[in-house]
Amino acid sequence: MAITIQDATTGRRFEAWIDGELAGFAEYMRGEALVVYPHTVVEPAFEGRGVGGALARAALDDARARDLPVLATCPFIKAWMVKHPEYADLAYENRSRVAD
Repeated sequence: MAITIQDATTGRRFEAWIDGELAGFAEYMRGEALVVYPHTVVEPAFEGRGVGGALARAALDDARARDLPVLATCPFIKAWMVKHPEYADLAYENRSRVAD
């Protein structure tokens, strides 16, 4: 079982696909100075298979690549970041931005 993650920019969400089926998604609101992750859904048939973690990792790796701090209002993404301290530097509350 391979999880494929796609950035569905028109829907403003990362989507997880398994064998051609939508397994879950993580919504985002991306601006020039911040990205907010408000909601994550894993379809019941795919729970417990690592879909949520794959979505969180892809979303946070994207934020890192864009050098955007993350405001995780989604309880799942927020908890995932706590469990994975290698992403702590992305948290909005941990980033200090210097005004130009």
